[in-house]
Amino acid sequence: MKNQYLRILIAVLCFAAMGITAAAQGGDLIVVTLPFPSVASGKILPAGKYIVRRVSGDKLEDLILSSYDNHTNIIVHPIEVEDTSEDNPQVSFTKVAGQNFLSSIRTAYHIYNLPLSRPATMEATFRSHQHTNASESSGNN
Repeated sequence: MKNQYLRILIAVLCFAAMGITAAAQGGDLIVVTLPFPSVASGKILPAGKYIVRRVSGDKLEDLILSSYDNHTNIIVHPIEVEDTSEDNPQVSFTKVAGQNFLSSIRTAYHIYNLPLSRPATMEATFRSHQHTNASESSGNN
């Protein structure tokens, strides 16, 4: 009889621990809309709705962006995480040579600052210069 009570107690404690973990991650689980194609972690994300969630309970860990509409999943690695008390989920972008780079994700509790991929920014700048040079060349003929 005592073993049965012990098993029930352990089961209740396990469910309670899982609930605490889920609640801790819930504040960093948001849905965002990328209004235009954007670059994150060196990959182009199509415009659309994305679910953003942490990989684990640690706020310093990676984030996963998932779009069921676009069948796209990507992991981003924040370079800095700031605490925030403002519940205003949003995303921010940095524009480089006409291309939008995802630069931060704000959840209810944290602001995740993302690195700009140096190879991707260099490629965007190179493409922009190529396009400008091609336009100038075709204008001279």
